[in-house]
Amino acid sequence: MHCRLGCGACCIAPSITSPIPGMPNGKPAGVRCIQLDDDNLCLIFGQPERPAVCGAFSASIEVCGTTNEQALWLITDLESSTC
Repeated sequence: MHCRLGCGACCIAPSITSPIPGMPNGKPAGVRCIQLDDDNLCLIFGQPERPAVCGAFSASIEVCGTTNEQALWLITDLESSTC
């Protein structure tokens, strides 16, 4: 499965503990990444300063569902079950 262009759920729902440009302490779950633009596209995609955890994310139907809304719900649910 390929990421749905403009989804952004993986940049909002999970916590990220790695430093992100503009967010040196990472980001808490449910907080929009500062590097996510208004179209839900990553401003640092493919750049060396992008956290490794972001580059390692792989979209799948189990995690992303079939809609952007479902992806946000599923990733939020996964995040809450791993805390």
